[in-house]
Amino acid sequence: MGYRPIRVGEQIRDVLSEMLARGDVHDPGIGFITLTRVQVTPDLQIARVFYTSLGDAQARANTAKALTRATPFFRRQVAGSLRLRRAPELEFRFDESIGHQDRIDQILRDLQAEEGRPPRDDDDDDADVD
Repeated sequence: MGYRPIRVGEQIRDVLSEMLARGDVHDPGIGFITLTRVQVTPDLQIARVFYTSLGDAQARANTAKALTRATPFFRRQVAGSLRLRRAPELEFRFDESIGHQDRIDQILRDLQAEEGRPPRDDDDDDADVD
């Protein structure tokens, strides 16, 4: 994949983040979300916007519905901000990678606790050889 889809994805994330920060979207169902990344297909036709949000599964479902309702508005705003022949279709997806990362961290802390070693907060490689 070339550099252009990556650059367009960053621009889309910037435009959407600004809109959310300014409060341009008046749907209360969106709530507080963080846009983690945007993946754009090589032909620039589809942009997958990954986000995280606070709350339980019900709050996540409500956020997903609100984002689906607001997608045409987001697309119009992106089209007006970017200089592309055709504005990409936006697909909003919950970013599971943050949850997976937290789960892996918890498993590693549990393993260290079972071995009787205190959990480490840093990634330094100590000369601890058993």
